[in-house]
Formats: sequence, structure tokens, C-alpha cells
Amino acid sequence: MHLNTSNTPGALRQLTLAIALALPALGVSQLALAAGNQTQQFDIPTQPLADALNAFIATSDWQVGFPAGLAQDVRANPVYGQYTPQQALDKLVAGKGLAVRQAKDGSMTLVKSTTVEPTPPQSATTLPTMKVTGKTEGYEDGSADPYNPDYNRTNATTATKTNTPIMETPFSIQVVPKQVLQDQQVVRVEDATKNVSGVMKAGNIGNGVDSFLIRGFDTSNSVYRNGVLFPSVLGSSGFGLKRDTANLERIEVLKGPASILYGRAEPGGIVNLVTKQPLASPFYSLQQQFGSYDFYRTTADATGPITKDDTLLYRLNMDYENSGSFQDFVDNKRVFVAPVVKWNISPKTQATLELEYLHTDNQLQSPIPNLGNRPVSAPRSYSFGQPWSDQATDDMLVGINWSHALNDNWTLQHRFNANFTEQGGDGAAFATKFQPDGSYTVRTSTVKGLEADRYFNTVNLTGKFDTGVLHHSLVFGGDYYRTNEKIDNQYCCPPIGTSSISNPVYLAPLADLETSKYAWGPISHTTEWYGIFLQDQVKLPFNLHALAGLRYDNAVTEDNLMNATINDDDQVSPRGGLLWRPLQWLSLYGSYTENFGASNGFDSNGKAFSPQTAQQWEMGGKTEFWNGQLTATLSYFELTKQNLQIPDPNNLPFGLIAVGEAQTHGVELDVAGEILPGWRVIGNYTYMPFAQITKSNDLADTPVGNRLGNVPRNMGSLWSTYEFQYGTLSGFKFGAGAIAVDERQGRDTDDYQLPGYVTMNAMASYDWKIGASKFTAQVNIDNLLDKTYFQTGGSYYGAPRTVLGSIRVSF
Repeated sequence: MHLNTSNTPGALRQLTLAIALALPALGVSQLALAAGNQTQQFDIPTQPLADALNAFIATSDWQVGFPAGLAQDVRANPVYGQYTPQQALDKLVAGKGLAVRQAKDGSMTLVKSTTVEPTPPQSATTLPTMKVTGKTEGYEDGSADPYNPDYNRTNATTATKTNTPIMETPFSIQVVPKQVLQDQQVVRVEDATKNVSGVMKAGNIGNGVDSFLIRGFDTSNSVYRNGVLFPSVLGSSGFGLKRDTANLERIEVLKGPASILYGRAEPGGIVNLVTKQPLASPFYSLQQQFGSYDFYRTTADATGPITKDDTLLYRLNMDYENSGSFQDFVDNKRVFVAPVVKWNISPKTQATLELEYLHTDNQLQSPIPNLGNRPVSAPRSYSFGQPWSDQATDDMLVGINWSHALNDNWTLQHRFNANFTEQGGDGAAFATKFQPDGSYTVRTSTVKGLEADRYFNTVNLTGKFDTGVLHHSLVFGGDYYRTNEKIDNQYCCPPIGTSSISNPVYLAPLADLETSKYAWGPISHTTEWYGIFLQDQVKLPFNLHALAGLRYDNAVTEDNLMNATINDDDQVSPRGGLLWRPLQWLSLYGSYTENFGASNGFDSNGKAFSPQTAQQWEMGGKTEFWNGQLTATLSYFELTKQNLQIPDPNNLPFGLIAVGEAQTHGVELDVAGEILPGWRVIGNYTYMPFAQITKSNDLADTPVGNRLGNVPRNMGSLWSTYEFQYGTLSGFKFGAGAIAVDERQGRDTDDYQLPGYVTMNAMASYDWKIGASKFTAQVNIDNLLDKTYFQTGGSYYGAPRTVLGSIRVSF
């Protein structure tokens, strides 16, 4: 039926329009069906089916229903170009096991089809329908959707503390979504950050801590969890732990100084772990992983409503791991539990209670000593440590956060975290004074009675308002952080005997060496730090976006044993940026940021180093194609840091000196997203020609001009997968990638080098359904060509060829 009321008399026209408007309420939309003979422009990217149908309805004015749960794990095909609504809808669900059904009353319904053809058998029964409304929970890009297969995100929170489009953020911010974590079977945070330019794993005691170099500088104390400081290194001991990935939704990496929003932080950037939150739609997943070197890991994820009205929601993630290693004496056991409960008090007010408990019991990896200008040639399985070298850690976090929307434009948020950590064990053993005949001295470092309690409060007021033609997004807030760290004693680094590669000798730790001669304790410090900040994001005419902010910090550290103030530092840190988006797919930006660094540690006499400060200039461009399906960032930066720590050549291996200044300059490229339906990619490249010590504080033996340790001139990675969309191969996914790292200095003293390397990785998986459950079988092979390489400064071997399989069921 075709309705044309342009020449209809008034009364008849009103009657005709009334009938036309009443038809949808009766389940009939003949007006829309008549328009189905005309082509329209559709621009619908691949996304969860519910979101795609919303976009289709908005464009076509058709109403489409489908049975609840039918599209739970379905991704719509992209639709771009001129189509009739019927053609566009058919194309949207082609090959998805769904069909478009027109009932006798004219309503459009999606039903399961017995074939992959777009039209179901005429005898198919029309199921009860539901109207498609709303977005997938989480951000507007569907980032919280458990089935979201995208390799990129168009929005991020870490750079601005607001949910801001990356294309409108004048800083370099990269996101590693959970689909990348799943496809690569990422178990540790350090493996996820290989997908981000400018990030390199940093060396640490026993290779047992999450520590990174970002833009050439160590960021070991700049690991955050949902925007709250969550350091892995425990006090001045150098020991710590590696965080679990079982409850991670994504990882966001902000490049450059972040003091304006996060207070004392390392200038290279921060790594923000964004955790999974409760969902109103039930979801359950169980995965069993098994692989080389006796690796076994079981993870579980469950979420859904507790009450029928969705007032209370929950999420529970659990993880048990038991694994060996390619290196002698190294193993790992861990238990992780992370429950979360969300209370939707009202449409404007929500509160969340969360808990994390992590227990680890592991033996530490031993570094490879150097001989001349290269690490010693030793089998990868050989350990320079001792069989008794282990540590056990118990880490618990309790968090409460709430938010209240004062009105449509202003929201008040508060977050409180308390983190309690205890660690003990027999410490680490390592080799020194390596000789050409293969003999060496074994030394040990032991920490006794390490405890750390940390408390963090942050309150933010965010709002939107206009002043004339200017549109403002304002953030005003304050932070308070208190940490109590205690070490009964730390003994470093008594010699316990000699050994050799050809005839290893395994020694018992000698209690009589734990004397005042080697003691670095006891230690008991309390640090209190507070800050206030103000940031304004302004949208100006002509597609310009400006950002300006200012922060004040004050930090005081007390020595509880001496009842004395160790340091009392304050700093004002500005930040500014300007971005121009001349085209929808192109942004150009520049920014300047200053930094108030984290506590700079102590020298061997217990005297505190001066606080770190830093400044960064950055400029670059960002692109997104096909409505954000593929995104890229190209940036150039110049970063200068004062009071940099480097190893003290006269007090190795743990002595430090603070030089005046170091600088890094470089270019970074990051690309992520979907090139064609099913073909996804994430890759990066870093060129850092300048990374040097530039000022010396008048110390005669300071290595001025030396290149910073573990900072290659060139490095990058590329990972790509293809998932078959149609036909008999539908459900299969294959992927491959490479990681390349140039030669680099082993440490800042530039007395030995680590050779460059390229490793290849691959994966394959297959999805199938049994009833309402989705099963996934997957296998990953890392270091496919079995390359021998050193993954980090401190000369820790990277793993040989490793095979990791898994079976996962979700429903």
C-alpha cells in the first residue's frame, strides 16, 4: 500500500495519517514496507547485533523484533552504501544463522534459520518478538559486551578521567581490549603491553614484578587499577608481584607524564588496568588452559542480576594457576578471587563494592651475568639461582566506589581502595664475578617481614556547560593517598659460595650471613600525599578541541623508627593540549605536560633522593576509518626527566645514584581495528634515536652521554587474525604475529649490550555451539621459530617455543 497525502482533502488526509500512525501500534508497518522499494544510504559498522539493529531502525524507520537472547553472541555484518531496507537487513544478518521473517500482519522478525540462507522456510513459526532498544551495557562502543570481538576502542577514560573519544584527546592513549587478550592468551600484563608502542618490559629482581619502560623511563610504580594507584613494587625492597589478568576488561596505556590527574607518577606514562564490572545480562564462562612446561590454568567468569529488578548485580572472576618453567627451579602457583557487587540505588545513584585476593607462591628467575660486552652463553634452562630461592605473597584489595548524578550535566564520584600486602620467603640468588672458565660467585638478597598497607581516596566532580559557543567538560577533584611500608630487615648481598656452569653447586642459605654487615633494615616508612586538580576540556568552533589543567601535590614521608621527616615535597604541575579535527577521520594535536615524580627512593646510606620531575612536548595525528573500525595514532615526543636513578657502578647490583637529567625523543605508531569483516589487526612501531643521560650533578664518574639501558632504537609488533564469516569454515579463526626489538644496552652504564631479536607467534581456534552454550578450542604457539633472546634488561631469557592450548565454554 502506497500512501500519498499531498493532494488529499483535509479531513481525509487527517484520517489517512491517523491510520498510518496507528499501524505500528498494531504490529503493522506498511508505510515502512512501502519505503522498502526505495534505496537509502546505510553506514552501519560491524558491532553487536542489538546495536546494529538500532542503527538500522534509526536509518530506515522499520521496526524489527527478535526473541530475547537470540543475538547474545552475534556480530552483525557491516552495511555501507545504497540499499533498500530489506536488502540492508538481509545483508546485516547474512551468514549468521538468522533470517528475516515477515509475518502475515506485516511485522518484521528475526528468527533462527535451519540454513545460512537469508530467507527461512515459509513454515517457520513466528516467535514472540521484542523491540530492539538501548545500547549494550558499558560504553557506547559496546566495550563491556562479553562477545565484543573488536581489536580497538574509540573511547578511553585514562587520559582525561572522562569517557572521551580518543580522536578528541590531545595525548597518546592506547587500548588493548579483552579480545586481544583472549586471542593471544595473555596471562601476564607484560605480554599485553607488547601490543603498545613505546612500552618495553623492565628488569627487576627475579623477573617477578610488573615493571615497564614507557618512552625510555621505568614506570614500575605507575601501574593503576581503574584509575587508582596499584603499584607492583613493594616499597624500597625491589620485590613485588605480577598482577592477574583474569578480571581485566582492557588495558589502557597513557603515554607521557600523567601527574595532572594521577599525582605522583613516572613520567613515561601509566598502565591502567580496567576491570570487568557487573552486567545486567547473565553471562558465564569457564576456561581451562594447558601448555608447555607443565602450565595449567583454570579461570571462571560469572555475572548477572541478583534481584529481579536489576537493583543488585554481581560479577565473580576466579583463577587457579600451577606452572613450571623452561628454567630450572622456577615455578609458579597462584590463586585469584575477585567478586564485585553493584547496587543500582536509583537511576542517578550507583554504588559498587569490590574485593580482590591474590596468593602467589613462586620461585624466581635468575638473571644471566655478562662477560665482556655480552651476556654469558649459557643454556636457557640453566639457573644461576638456587633451588630454595622462592617467595610467597598475599595481596588483598577492598574497594568501595559510588557516583551520583546531580542532574543531567553534573556527576559526583568517590572511590576508596585499601590494599594490604604481605610477602616472605628466601629471597633471590644470583651470580656475580663471572669468570671466563664459567665459575662465578653466588650472592643472595633476602627480605624479612615485608608488609605494605595502602589507602587511596579520590573524589571527582565532572560537569558539562556552555559559555557562548564554547562547550566545556570540567573535572575538579582531589586525591589522598597513605601508605605504610615495613620491612623487618633486608640482607644484601652476602656471598654464599662459588659455582660454575659445568659443575653447578647448590648451596644452602646461611643464616649467619644475615648480620648487621649486610642489613639494610629494619625499615618503617609512612607516606602521605594529597593533591587537588582542575581540568577543562573545551570544544571550540571550527572543530577545535582545547584542554587545560593544573594540579597541586604535597607528599611527606616519615621514618617511623627515627621519628623523623625524610622528605616534604610539593609541586604544581600544568598540562595543556590543542586538537583540530578538520575531517571526521583525521585529528591533529599538540600538547605540553609537566610531571611530579613518584618517591625517588633512597641511597645506600638511607638518604632520600630528590623527587623526580619531568616535562614533555608531544605532537601527532590520529585517524579512524569506517566509523571507527580501524584507528591509528602517529606521535612525536620529547621527554626530559630530572633526578633519574641508574645503577651505581661502585655498589652493584642494588646501589643507585641519581643523575641530573635524561632525555628521550621518538616517533610512535599504533594501528588497531578491523580491515575487512573478520580480518583484525593490532600493531605498533617505535623509533627512539635519542635516549641519553644528559646532565650529571657534577659526579665525576656519571655516565653522561650514555644511552639508557634496555631502550632499543627500533622496536615493534604486529598481530593479525582472520575469522571466517560464512560457509563451512565459519567458526574457524587463524592468526599470526611478530615482535621485533633492536640491539640495546643492558643497563645505563653501557658496559654490555643485548642483541636484537625477532620472534614469531601463531594461533588457531574454532567456535561451535551446543544448545545455548558456545565452545571455543584454541591453541597458541609463541616463539614459533624457537629464537634465543633476552626479553629485558638485567639479561633475563625469553621463553623458548611455547605451546598453549585452551577449551572455553560461555553461555
